[in-house]
Amino acid sequence: MLETNLPAPVLVVPDRPPLVRDLHAVGLLWRREVIRFRRNWAQIVLGLMTPLMFLFILGTGIDAAARSDGGGGYQAFLFPGVLLMAVQAPAVTVGASIVWDRQAGLLRQMLVAPVRRGALVVGICLGGATTGTLYGVAMLAFAGLAGVPYDPWRMTAAMLEVALTALAFAALAVWAAVSLRRPETFQMVVTVAMMPLLFLSGAMFPASGLPGWLGAAVLANPLTYAVDAVRRTLSSGFGDATSPRWFGAVPPVAVEVGLIALIALLALTLAARRFARAE
Repeated sequence: MLETNLPAPVLVVPDRPPLVRDLHAVGLLWRREVIRFRRNWAQIVLGLMTPLMFLFILGTGIDAAARSDGGGGYQAFLFPGVLLMAVQAPAVTVGASIVWDRQAGLLRQMLVAPVRRGALVVGICLGGATTGTLYGVAMLAFAGLAGVPYDPWRMTAAMLEVALTALAFAALAVWAAVSLRRPETFQMVVTVAMMPLLFLSGAMFPASGLPGWLGAAVLANPLTYAVDAVRRTLSSGFGDATSPRWFGAVPPVAVEVGLIALIALLALTLAARRFARAE
């Protein structure tokens, strides 16, 4: 269950310059999300159960029947998808916390602080991205069991990509939270949006060579490029065989990462503008 009884952060620092106040607010809100994450061990365990079941139940069953076209086992192919699945839920939780903070009156206390509201959004999103990334770090402990080699350089690069994706998830969730006032509506929108994004991301099956509308939906899904970037970074066993293609060409990993960064920046900007008009 989401903790809603954490006190509103004390954001008033009247004797400091505006930029220092903004950075102070970012740090406090980031710390609040990390404390919320650290206190709820049951949520951490439950948050890892679903991706682990996908990896070791679905993945083992399909891996026993066939091998991926890219030459690696299906569990290794599936691992980047379940890694981002683990990251998705805690990052989106920050949006739910805003909705509940509004219901409890804590959001109003933050809004009257003498800091720019964009700084509040950045702090909240960085906190959500941090908790999501920590889930990703926990999932990496199971990489070897899925047939993904423990290469420290590749894993470090993959975690940077995961952190960027977590930031994009958190910013999108905050944007939805400040636009939707009712918790039930927010929950419905997030559920309807996030699960199709995951299933149409190439996480469960190769993005290349899909027929008709399914292939078009996968190519139009931004999460496709996050999954593919993490997959190609973690292991070279699949090559480009499972990657999406633009007019027959596979986009470089750097382009895919840049696309995710652009989405994160756009979502942060939209969330900050909408948050600035929040009551």
